[in-house]
Amino acid sequence: MHVLARRRRDLLALSGLAAVLIAASTGMPAVAKPQRTDPLQQQVDAIHDTGTVGVSAEVTSPGTHDTARAGTAGTGTRRPMPRNGRFRIGSATKTFTAAVVLQLVGEGRMSLEDTVEQWLPGVVRGNGNDGSRITVRQLLQHTSGIRDVGPEIAALNSADGYRAERFRTYTPEELVRTAMRHTPKFSPGKGWSYSNTNYVLAAMIIHKVSGRSWAQEVRDRVIRPLGLRDTSTPGTFPFILGPHAHAYATFGTDTGTDVTALDSSMAVGAGSIISTTHDLNRFYAALLGGRLLAPAQLDEMTATEPAPELGVNYGLGLAEIPLSCGGSYFGHRGELLGYVTWAGTTRHGTRTAVVYGTSDGNRDTQRAMTTLVDRQLCRTSS
Repeated sequence: MHVLARRRRDLLALSGLAAVLIAASTGMPAVAKPQRTDPLQQQVDAIHDTGTVGVSAEVTSPGTHDTARAGTAGTGTRRPMPRNGRFRIGSATKTFTAAVVLQLVGEGRMSLEDTVEQWLPGVVRGNGNDGSRITVRQLLQHTSGIRDVGPEIAALNSADGYRAERFRTYTPEELVRTAMRHTPKFSPGKGWSYSNTNYVLAAMIIHKVSGRSWAQEVRDRVIRPLGLRDTSTPGTFPFILGPHAHAYATFGTDTGTDVTALDSSMAVGAGSIISTTHDLNRFYAALLGGRLLAPAQLDEMTATEPAPELGVNYGLGLAEIPLSCGGSYFGHRGELLGYVTWAGTTRHGTRTAVVYGTSDGNRDTQRAMTTLVDRQLCRTSS
C-alpha cells in the first residue's frame, strides 16, 4: 500500500543515489540484454540498471498494447521475467479498497462523513485516538492522524523478522490494537500522514456495512466484473500461484533475501492483492473511465489535496502526479517486500502504464520508474 513495508521519507524523491548494477551487487554474471531501441524497452532497461533483479512493464491505449522486460525471474538463474507474471501489488491495493467504499457510498449504504466510531464502536480508542472524531473520508485520504502499523510488523522490517514471522497470520482487529498503542500524529483533519492502518480500518468498515469480508467485496465488485483473471485476494495463503518472478528485500543491508513467500494478512485492505501488469492496466482504465463508480463518487475520489510526505496530491486511494508534458495523471505506488510497482493512468483512463521490479531498488530506481510512467503517459495526455 504506500505500502505495508518500511516507511521511506524519500518515497517519491527524484534525486538519485549512484546506480548499482545487479551484477556487481550479487556477484552473478550479468545477463545480456537485447539491443532494442523502442522507448519502453530503453526505460525498462534503465530501471534494471539501477539494481533490480527483474523489471516488467506494460502500456495500453485504445488499439495498442506494448510490453517490455529486463533481468531475470530470480538471482542465480537465466530464466527471463515471466510474461504477465503475477506479483504483490502492495499499496496499489488501496485504490481497490477505496473504490469499494465509494460504491457503497453511491448505493446509500454509508457516507464518507460517517465516523469510524459509528461503524466500529470502541475500535479506535485510547492514547488520544478517538474514532468519534475521525471520518471515513479521513481514513481514505490519510488525514486521520492514526499511526501506521507497518513499523510494528517484524516480517516487514528485518531479515530475521521475515524468516521468523513470514507465515504469521494477523487479524484486522489485532493490527488496529497495535496501532492504538501510539498517540496520533495530529488531530483528525489537521495534517497528512501515510498510514496503512487507515485502510485496515476501511476494510473492517466494508465488512461491517456489507456483512461480507473485504476480500469477497473486492472480488465481486471489482475483480469479477472487470474480468481480472490473474488478480486475487490471497488472505492468509502465503504463496503466489501461476507464473511469477521471485522478490528480494535487502532490509537496509547489502544482501538480498528471497521474500516471495508471505502471509500478507498484515496488509488486508492496504497492500495484500496479487495481480499482473495487464490486470492493473485494465483496473485503472476502467476506474478512471467511469466503469466502476458513478460520476459523483469518481469526483470524490479524484478530488486531491497536498500530501507533503509524498510530494504529490492525494485523493481517496489515488495519487495525482504532475506530467512533464503538462496536466497530471492518477495512480498509485505499491511495495510489499521486494515487489515495487508504479501504476498510472491519464485522467479519463485512455492510456495506462504499469511497471514493477522484483527488489527494493533505491532512489534511482524510483526515479526511473516514475520517468517511465510519465513519458509513456505523455505520449497521449488526454
